[in-house]
Order: sequence, then C-alpha cells, then structure tokens
Amino acid sequence: MKNFFRNLGPGILVSAAFIGPGTVTVCSLAGVNFGYSLLWALLISVFACIILQEMSARLGLISGKGLSDCIREEIRIPFVRAFTLILIFSAIVIGNAAYEAGNITGAVLGLEAVLPSVNFEFGNFDLNIWSLVIGLLAFILLFLGSYKKLEKVFIALVLLMSIAFILTAFLTRPDISSVFEGFIPGSFDAGLLTIIALVGTTVVPYNLFLHASLVSEKWKGKKYLGTVRKELVFSIILGGLVSMAIVICAAASNITQIEDAGDLAAGLEPLFGNSATIFLAIGLLAAGITSSITAPLAAAYVVQGCLGWKGGMQSGKFKMVWIIILILGVLFSSLGIKPVEIIQFAQIANGLVLPIIAIFLFWIVNQKSVLGKYRNSLFQNIIGFLVIALAVFLGAKSIFSVIQNL
Repeated sequence: MKNFFRNLGPGILVSAAFIGPGTVTVCSLAGVNFGYSLLWALLISVFACIILQEMSARLGLISGKGLSDCIREEIRIPFVRAFTLILIFSAIVIGNAAYEAGNITGAVLGLEAVLPSVNFEFGNFDLNIWSLVIGLLAFILLFLGSYKKLEKVFIALVLLMSIAFILTAFLTRPDISSVFEGFIPGSFDAGLLTIIALVGTTVVPYNLFLHASLVSEKWKGKKYLGTVRKELVFSIILGGLVSMAIVICAAASNITQIEDAGDLAAGLEPLFGNSATIFLAIGLLAAGITSSITAPLAAAYVVQGCLGWKGGMQSGKFKMVWIIILILGVLFSSLGIKPVEIIQFAQIANGLVLPIIAIFLFWIVNQKSVLGKYRNSLFQNIIGFLVIALAVFLGAKSIFSVIQNL
C-alpha cells in the first residue's frame, strides 16, 4: 500500500485537472435540472476517460515523449503537419486560457463563500483581489515547484476535495433507489448539451497531452506499465466518484436555478446548516487551485511539443507559456462575466474538440514505429473506436441541435 501511494502522481494530476470548477458547475446544473437521471452519462464518461488516458499514459511511458511531440514527428507531409499542429495549438492554448478564467473564478467562489469579496477599480476595469491571490499562488507553485513537489501538493489537494465533496453527498442522505436508477441510460435528447458538457468535463482534451508528458517525466522503462495503469484507474475512478457526489448534492438540494456553486451551498443549508457552505467552499477552493495549475502546465507541454522545444519544465520558453495563460486567466476572471456562462461554454466546446484530439491519439497508439509491440491490440482498438464514435456522435448531435435553433 505504501508503494502504491508513493507511485501516485500523473493520474492524480489528471483527476485534479478534470475535477475543477467546471466539473462542480456542470455537475451541479445536471443535478438541479435533471436530478439523478444523468449519473449514467458520468459513468460512461469515467469509462471513456480511463480508455483514452490509458492510451495517452502508455504512449508517454513507451515512447518517452508527449502526444504533440509524437504527432509532429509522425506526420510526414509538411502541409498536413503544419495544419494539424496549428489546429491543436489553437484548440488547447486558447481553450486553456478560457478554462483558466473559470478555474480561478471557481477558486474565488470557494473563498467568497466564507470570506468577503474584495475588489479594486481601475477606471472601467474591476479587479477581484482574490483572483489575483489565486493566480499568484498558482504562479509560485509552478515557478518554484519541481514535478515531484507539484505531485505532493496535488495529492493533498485532491484528497482534500474528494473528502469534502463525498462527505457532503453522504450528509444529504439521498434516496438510494433513485440514485441507482440514475445509472440506467435514458434518452440522449434529454439535456443533450448537459450530457456533452458532462463528457467534456471528465474526458478533457488537454489531459491527453498532459498525461503523456507527465508519465514520460516520472517513469522510465516498460516495466512500469502495470504501475501506470493501476495509478491511472484509481485516480480516474476517484475523480468520477467526486463528480457523482456533486450531482447527488445538487439533486438533493431545493434550488431550481443555479448561477454558481455558491447557490448550491445555499440550497444545501436547510439540510445540514452552515457546514454545507464550509465543505463546498473547501472543495471548490481545492478544485480551483489544482485546475489553475494544470491548465497552464498542459498548454506549455502542448506548445513545447508542437514547436519541438527542449528543456522541460525549467526552460524559460516553457515558463513563458504557462505565465501567459495564467495572466490571461486572471484578467478574464475579472471581467464580470457570470462564471456559469464561461464554464458551460468551455465544457461544451471541450466536448466538440475531444473527438478530433482522440482520433489523433488513436492513430498514434496504432503506429508500430512509435510503440512497437505495445501498440493497441484488437480489443483496445474496438473499445477505443466505440469511445471515439460516442464522442463524435455527441459532438454531431450538438452541432445539429444548434443549427436547428438558428
């Protein structure tokens, strides 16, 4: 058991990345609007996440490279390579800047649930001081922390928010039979965009890049493949349980409309008093901080791989990328846009970008030149194909529904 916890790391960072304020908000909306009926969508999302992240982790361990590095090296046609890298660069870097705003805002909501808000006005610009504090904390952890130090911070924060959210779910005393019924799949048309957002908040495209890079830094050698898989499955399942706990909390609340996770805390207060606010504040703050670190980190890894930079986390260019993402996140979080609008948009966009990134990953892990005998087996290809087909189906349904409403 001691060895198992010592090997925790990349998978925990992946869980920390997807259990962000976006997860809290989207899962809260799912619970408020649809009760327990979309728990099945989360269950499928967790399964899909394990399948795709295993491919990413295996790629990082066997090749010793990140996903964007492998894509850049394996696509031989210059025009196709340039187009692909620009597409990935734009989707991940720009998307992560928007994500970072939601992450910082979510952490701020956690603080403001127990502390008063503090704002400074500069002309027409209103800066929330807590956004600056969270951004500064993320900056310090990224700038001073080596990978091993970051691991320890993330393990502590993930365990903290897991306890907070899961304990909150138990305290709501949900109807167990209704919870189990929620794992029976219903119609895809019921809350389609919410289903896509639930998938998007669990199977995060940038995590496919982040995981491969982190595994390649932590472990060297094929002998660690079993350890990588065990650590991954444990971490993703833990993250899935947290997401389900949030849905259960929201479904058990008495609120009918939610603007942010603070509304969820208010709705839970009649059930067990002020402790709801405290538990949710702790969970949301931890979720916001962890995601505020992983989003810039993932963007830096993607840019490094796309442009072929060397030097790892300590290189000046690598630091420059995550600093820019962090600054943009602080600025965007201070614009006064409702957090739920930023986060919902990001999660739906994620669900649409996911099929493209997943297809590239699927192609790479089938290349003998990259993974040799560790490339996908027939069974892995069948399961992977089904996961990607589901992502494509949901993305296509989303686009079709938007066109219909024009």
